[in-house]
Amino acid sequence: MYLIKTPFLLRAFYPSCVWKMPTNEKVIYLSFDDGPHPIATPFVLEQLDKYNAKASFFCIGKNVIEYPEMYQQVIAKGHTVGNHTQHHLNGWHTEDDLYLQNIQEASGLISSDFFRPPYGRIKRSQIKKIQANKHLPQQIIMWDVLSGDFDTKMTGQDCLNNVLKHTQAGSIVVFHDSAKAWDRLQVALPATLEHFSKQGYQFRPYKKGQGRNLGRIIRTL
Repeated sequence: MYLIKTPFLLRAFYPSCVWKMPTNEKVIYLSFDDGPHPIATPFVLEQLDKYNAKASFFCIGKNVIEYPEMYQQVIAKGHTVGNHTQHHLNGWHTEDDLYLQNIQEASGLISSDFFRPPYGRIKRSQIKKIQANKHLPQQIIMWDVLSGDFDTKMTGQDCLNNVLKHTQAGSIVVFHDSAKAWDRLQVALPATLEHFSKQGYQFRPYKKGQGRNLGRIIRTL
């Protein structure tokens, strides 16, 4: 089970995480998890280029090892990269020290101030330990809109509808540049970019320091 739109209570339970960017501008923050991937990632980069859009890619360390050229291409095109652990660990089911070690291992490959927990599942004890360790990414980036492209029971149109219905200025939207999401991603992403571009939106990546101390702000949204 998962939620397309992140509810207030969940955001309030993890106030030190970034769930949405407060802004008065027509800006959307697209993000892509689980890459790099030899088919999905080039497709995403091509689609983003068509709209002069920038995004954030939360990469799995083992995939960076397998596809280093693809990882470097993401960076070369001006996108932001983030840490998504070395082996896509579920924080709820992983002992804290092992979880932090896995993040540290990925940090040796992914130079970033940003971390996103796989599945969005992380213990509050793990958050405290991450933010107390200056050798780990200090900003934990969540989301407020989940496309659902990883769900094989959904269609690409279903995923597109999720995004169009719930996205607004400042939204952090999650797609996946992965084999599992590919069938739905190739339908939903181009249509998302086209729709919001026609509405006058821009697509930006996260920047270092952006979104710091947003917990109190997010709880008011």
